[in-house]
Amino acid sequence: MSAASRQRREENRIDTRPGRRRTALGWALALLSTIAWGATAGADWPQWNGPGRDGMSAETGLLQEWPAEGPPLAWTVDDLGGGHSAPSIAEGRIFGMSHRGDDEVVWALSEKDGSPNWVTRLGPAFGQDRAEADDGPGATPTVDGDLLYVQGLAGDVSCLRVETGELVWQRDLRKDFGADVPRWSFRESPLIEGDLVIVTPGAPGATLVALDKLTGATRWQSAVPGDPGPAYSSAIAIGFDGRRQIVQFTAQGLVGVAASDGAFLWRYDPPSNPYGINISTPIHHQGQIFASSAYGNGGGLVTLRRADSGGVTADEVYFTPRMQNHHGGMILLDGALFGADGGNSGGYLVALDFATGEVLWDQRAGRLAPKGAIAYADGRLYYRTEDGAMLLVEPSREEYLERGRFEQPDRSGKPAWTHPVLANGRLYLRDQGTLLAYDVRATKPRAAKPQAAKPASGR
Repeated sequence: MSAASRQRREENRIDTRPGRRRTALGWALALLSTIAWGATAGADWPQWNGPGRDGMSAETGLLQEWPAEGPPLAWTVDDLGGGHSAPSIAEGRIFGMSHRGDDEVVWALSEKDGSPNWVTRLGPAFGQDRAEADDGPGATPTVDGDLLYVQGLAGDVSCLRVETGELVWQRDLRKDFGADVPRWSFRESPLIEGDLVIVTPGAPGATLVALDKLTGATRWQSAVPGDPGPAYSSAIAIGFDGRRQIVQFTAQGLVGVAASDGAFLWRYDPPSNPYGINISTPIHHQGQIFASSAYGNGGGLVTLRRADSGGVTADEVYFTPRMQNHHGGMILLDGALFGADGGNSGGYLVALDFATGEVLWDQRAGRLAPKGAIAYADGRLYYRTEDGAMLLVEPSREEYLERGRFEQPDRSGKPAWTHPVLANGRLYLRDQGTLLAYDVRATKPRAAKPQAAKPASGR
């Protein structure tokens, strides 16, 4: 990635990154941690899709190639409970959600060795009538300073204390806003924007809502024309024309509303498939937004423009059927868009030119990178296929360049839908009730010792 691209990404993150209330002591501890880790520059992963909700980590000093057996396994934790919730990582703790027996829970582990910190019951496990969605929650907890925000399958939005797991407040999207639970339940990861928590009931008069992050009180409700229902995507916050926007991919289309009061700004429907199964997080870059779905559909790029009336328009640049991204996400890197193209029937990793939609390369020919989920750190794409293989790929506009792959031990046999997570020199892979931490640092920390497996029940 170019220096200019890195700088633009950091500028876009300034106003949206959770956990901004870091004290002087916190900065000092972070500096000491960086020194202790040698040349590696560590970075937390405090919410869904990383610090900027773009799937990208700012870490450096990571392995550029993996040995044949893959990077070393630092530790493994079992018995977390069912679910596809990707972990979030901040200030030495790992957070996630699960079904355990008849309960829906949120848990915290030690980042050092996976040992349990606490477990909090959020409510009863919400049953599904579809086997492929009945394992447990799919949302990632959002860390903001001393508080943690989660959304359960039934639409319960909860705020907890990071240190203890104590429940601070809870809202019910069905009871409080008249929301209907979507077919595969609520799987959105809450978004922090300033002093607000943004979630998507998808109810009449409340497509999106903003809650006070300290009390849970309703600050605004956004009525989008047509009252689009909830899908499974997680919202992003962007800056455009000197104002903040919330952008969300609903069941009927991509929408933008004002962050200050929820006022409707614009809508773009083509990326939404006929079934409303829209999952991947939209991508924003310099006033342009790309969104994509599968099921025979594709992706579209729009340019936001200030209208003469003072409002905002979303003008289509192109629509392409060659990026039907199901739920593995996409990475934008120096003008190239990387992601899996394909739905339930499969698919492969592809690269598109972001500006034009032109296909740069497609792994259908080589069949080395089947459909999967993607993240980025230190000049490499981390790509986890649905069958569980973990790939390290050097991003290139010209060709597919694989720099390593491995298989995790003792796979559950369930689809590997949980996205890979990168934080502080480690790669985290969740396989239902198992969490594996791999050491992907090129420079090892002083006095590093292998960690034994730890029980995770916390009971």
